Amino acid sequence: MSDSKVVVLAAGQGTRMKSKVPKVLHKILDKMMIDYVIEAAKEAGVSSICAVVGHQSAMVKAMIGEKVSEFAVQKEQLGTGHAVMQAERFIGEDGDVLILCGDTPLITAKTIKELFEIHRKNENAATVISVMLKDPTGYGRIKRHNHSFDRVVEHKDATEEERKINEINTGVYVFKASELIASFKELKNDNAQNEYYLTDCLEIIKNKGLNVGVMIARDENEFLGINSKLQLAQAAKVMKNRINEKHLTDGVTIEDPENTYIGKDVIIKPDTVILPGTVIEGKTEIGTDCIIGPNSRITNSIIKDGVIVQSSTLLSAEVDNYTTIGPFAYIRPNSKIGEHVKIGDFVEIKNSTIDDGTKVSHLTYVGDSDVGKNVNFGCGTVTVNYDGKNKFRTTIGDRAFIGCNTNLIAPVVIKEDAFTAAGSTITFDVPEGSLSIARAKQINKPGWREKKEQ
Repeated sequence: MSDSKVVVLAAGQGTRMKSKVPKVLHKILDKMMIDYVIEAAKEAGVSSICAVVGHQSAMVKAMIGEKVSEFAVQKEQLGTGHAVMQAERFIGEDGDVLILCGDTPLITAKTIKELFEIHRKNENAATVISVMLKDPTGYGRIKRHNHSFDRVVEHKDATEEERKINEINTGVYVFKASELIASFKELKNDNAQNEYYLTDCLEIIKNKGLNVGVMIARDENEFLGINSKLQLAQAAKVMKNRINEKHLTDGVTIEDPENTYIGKDVIIKPDTVILPGTVIEGKTEIGTDCIIGPNSRITNSIIKDGVIVQSSTLLSAEVDNYTTIGPFAYIRPNSKIGEHVKIGDFVEIKNSTIDDGTKVSHLTYVGDSDVGKNVNFGCGTVTVNYDGKNKFRTTIGDRAFIGCNTNLIAPVVIKEDAFTAAGSTITFDVPEGSLSIARAKQINKPGWREKKEQ
C-alpha cells in the first residue's frame, strides 16, 4: 500500500478521563492507546502516518516521537472534519487516505486490510466502517437508501426515527485523497454542535455521483472508543483476553488468564507455563519449558529455555537456560545470568554478569560485578560498589567461595578458587586459591555483664 497514507486523530482533550494526561497517551497494558492504532496501520502495510494533535500537543508529540511520519496541529477543536483539514498538505492528491481515531486501540490490521480491499474492489471514492449495536445511543447513525449509503446523522442531530437505527459509524474511513481534499471546499458547520463533521464529506462525495461504500465490521469491540477510565478498563480487558487467547492457541499454558497480563509484543514459546498474577511487558522473549510466576513481573527481558521465575521482578535482563530465579528476587537492568544459575530469595542483581553454575542463594546484593562460573555466595554478601561519588566493579573468578556476610569493597578482584571468610570486609584483591580473612580478632571479656549492671 505504498500509495496510501494514514491520518490519526489525536487532538482531543478527553475531559471525561479526568486526568492531566492527554487521552490518547493513557495506557492499555504496557502501551499508550495511540501506539496500538499506529501499529495496526503499519501492520496493515501503511507506513506514512500523520498524527493530528491539539490539546497538550507538545506532550503528545514528545511521547509519540518518530512513530509517525509527521504531525499536524489543530489549534481549536472544531470537529473531526476540521481536524483532518489540518493534515491537508500531508494528504495530498494521490492515492488513498485512511482516517483512524487515536482513542480506538482495539482496531486490527486485518480489519484495515479488509477495508482497503473493499474500497478498491468496488472502486469507491470513500468507504466507511459500520457496526450493528443493540444500544447505539451517542453514535452517529448510518442512513441508507435502497440499502446503499445515504448519509451519516450524528446523534445530537438525529430525529427520533433516525435514533432507532442501530447501524452506527465507527469513525474509520478510507477516502480517495483527491476527493477528500475537494470535499473540504464544501464542508460547513451548520449543525447542533457548530462543528465541521468529517461524515459530511461522505455525503458531499456521494452527491457528486461517486461511490461511497459501507463495510459492516464483524467485531464491534474493535471500535470501542475510550472517553473515560471505565471505558479504558473495559478496553484493557478486551486487549488482555485477545493477547492471552493468542498465546493459549500457540501452545502456552496460562493457568488463570483473567489474572495474567501479557503485552502485545511479548513472545512466548510453547510448553511454557504462566502462573497467576504475572505481568509480562515490553519486548520480552521467553523460551520453551519455563515456569513463570506466580506474582512475577518481567519487562523487556530475554529468558531462555527451562527457566523458573518465582514471585520475582526482572527488568531489561537476560537469563540463560535452566536457571532458577526467586522467590522474591530482583534482577535489574543490564544483568546477564548464565545457565544452571540459582538466584534465590531476597537477592538483588544489578548491572552484573553471573556466569554458569553460580549460586547466589539468599539475602545478597550483587551490583556492578562480573562473576565467573560455579561461584558460591554465602548469605548476606554485599558488593559495595558506590563510594558516594563513583561506581566501581567487582570481579570474582571461577569457583570462588564468598563466605556469609562478606562485604566486597569495589574495585576489588577475587581470583579463581579463592575463599573469603564469613564476616570479612575485603578491601584488597584476593590471590588465586587463597583464603582471605578480614575481620577483627574475637575478644571475650569474662564477667562483663555483672560489671555492667553494678
